[in-house]
Formats: sequence, C-alpha cells, structure tokens
Amino acid sequence: MFELNPVLGRDSILVGHFSLCQLRIINDAQFPWFILVPQRNDISEIYQLVEEDRQQLLLESCVLAEVLHDAFSATKLNVAALGNQVPQLHVHHIVRYKTDPCWPDPIWGKNKAVPYAQAELAEILQKVQALLSDELTLPSDGAELYY
Repeated sequence: MFELNPVLGRDSILVGHFSLCQLRIINDAQFPWFILVPQRNDISEIYQLVEEDRQQLLLESCVLAEVLHDAFSATKLNVAALGNQVPQLHVHHIVRYKTDPCWPDPIWGKNKAVPYAQAELAEILQKVQALLSDELTLPSDGAELYY
C-alpha cells in the first residue's frame, strides 16, 4: 500500500489522482504550486521508476503543466524534482509571475508559507479539478480539503 511522506501530507492538500500520481497543492497562497507524487514506495529518483511509470509520470506532468500554464496565465512554469529535504519522489509544478514575491529567483526558502483561505483554496481546487476532469479521479471525500 502506498505511503505518503508525512511532510508532503502536512504541507499539501490532495487534489485528486492520476493513474500513477497523486496530485496535491502546496498550502501556500503566494504561488499556484502543485506536486505530483508517484504512488510507488521507496522511490526517490525518476530513474528508479520502471520504464512504464517513467513514461506515465512524464505524460501526467505535461498534462498538468499545460493546464496550469493556461489556467493561471503563467509568465513561467517551474517544474522540478529536487527531494533535498523530502526524499520521496515528487515533482513540483510552480506557476510563476513577474509580479510574484520571489521573481525572478527560485522560491525555495525565501518566504514563509501563507496558507490558503478556505474559499480561495476551494476555488482553485474546483478550477483545476474541472480542467483535469478527464484525467483525474477526485478524492472520495472532502476530508482533506478542510485542514
């Protein structure tokens, strides 16, 4: 059974499931910031995935990136798999704007996270879930939406 790293669980909210990955939103209202977490245990690097899973991860990442770029009118989309602090493989998809608080620098470690207001989070989740409705299975209950 798949186990999510507790730090990822604490810092993010489940949006839904692709066939391979959980899609989660980082609880930081400064940036539309999503992560894909392949539902495979004991994987910290992309190369450790079997070939089929690597291809599926790339497909899911590209679908998500296109939706986020268009839906949020991004200046730039940062996509990265770092894992320096959380070893479980997860791929960041961060919508960036020239007006964001860190532009043009990386966002890592710059500002303390600003949690979403419940209404703002609900609006973003509804938007992303609707745009990905053909690819995404929604959570069976809304329990994780209310933190």
